[in-house]
Amino acid sequence: MPFSTLGFSPATLPALLRAIAEKGYLAPTAIQSAAIPAILQGRDVIGSAQTGSGKTAAFALPMLQQIAQAQTSPPAARRQVHGLVLVPTRELAAQVGEAIVSLAKYLPQRVKVAVVFGGVSINPQMMNLRGGADIVVATPGRLIDLLDHNALSLAQVKTLVLDEADRLLDLGFGEELNRIVAMLSPKRQNLFFSATFAPAIEALAQSMLHEPLRVEVVAEPEGEPDITQRAIEVDPSRRTQLLRHLVQTEKWSRVLVFVATKHAAEIVADKLRKCHIEAEPFHGELSQGKRHQVLQDFKAKALQVVIATDVAARGIDIAQLPVVVNYDLPRSAVDYTHRIGRTGRAGESGVAISFITAATQAHFKLIEKRHHMLVPREQVAGFEPTEAAIATLNPAGEATANGGIKGKRPSKKDKLREAAAGKQESA
Repeated sequence: MPFSTLGFSPATLPALLRAIAEKGYLAPTAIQSAAIPAILQGRDVIGSAQTGSGKTAAFALPMLQQIAQAQTSPPAARRQVHGLVLVPTRELAAQVGEAIVSLAKYLPQRVKVAVVFGGVSINPQMMNLRGGADIVVATPGRLIDLLDHNALSLAQVKTLVLDEADRLLDLGFGEELNRIVAMLSPKRQNLFFSATFAPAIEALAQSMLHEPLRVEVVAEPEGEPDITQRAIEVDPSRRTQLLRHLVQTEKWSRVLVFVATKHAAEIVADKLRKCHIEAEPFHGELSQGKRHQVLQDFKAKALQVVIATDVAARGIDIAQLPVVVNYDLPRSAVDYTHRIGRTGRAGESGVAISFITAATQAHFKLIEKRHHMLVPREQVAGFEPTEAAIATLNPAGEATANGGIKGKRPSKKDKLREAAAGKQESA
């Protein structure tokens, strides 16, 4: 099915097709084929598809047609915000903004896209909004700041998009979302897109969407990303050495490494640099300028390794990224999906490696269970683990290794009971 059959207006179709072809899109993806006709008809949509499936174009193309049809000639002195796209991170905001601008490239009249996010001075963003904007792509916190400064109005927004909707709530943007929605006209189109939808997102959709079309694209086996998953057992203290060994012996050109904390990102990057490996940390406390430079250097292959936290890395889109490493396991199975989805994109193959320690064996088993998969454990010569899995007692008195599963760590009372039981057995 070509893009020309999805219901675009004859007036805008040639310009959109030209931009689509320039980006290398040969045919609509499954999410685009299902969502675009409904969005063009004005329906609310809740779309779920795997990372890298083309969700941005699925909402951007219909929005651009709607704006092109609403534009007057000559354009008004001050543009009204027609489309509002809310995203969880700065990097995703920049990525979505760039995608929309490229798709609008050949429309008869220029579509002004304003991208706003925190971590940088608000003044240039306020100056950019003086003449208004057709589309605003924003992180919720910075949008609230701009609204408090009366830098823009949302009264004329016709389309609201929540991109990576699950992460917006995960990062605690619920209050900001409520404030923003209260400023919008009730007569608007609502579009929710994400790779996964947690119960909180389902509840939000029920409260905001009107008779939405639910589009859930389950990847067919032949359409799934070509990602080889590996699980390497190693002691916690030897993970950095193992990472260095793998980078050097497997000759990875670039690798994105996920860690749990900003401190870990700094430490691991520093140790790799001391071994003459070009590495940089990537986390929320870096300045926006530094984060931008790290991404540009990584894309240009001037950096071999980037050590990132989940929040900072959400939305990173690196073409032909060959390897992703879970130095620390993600806290949830959903985050695991987002992490490994950074590789194996656009028909390329990729490798996703998870370091498994004694304390995280059970947590990785939980991830495997949630994804209905089994990743064989392997060991690397010279880095064989010496620590045994941590065993605790469940309520039935059975030994079980619970590792780092969120909410399953033994409490202080549990530890005291275990100690008391051990004394009785030895008496």
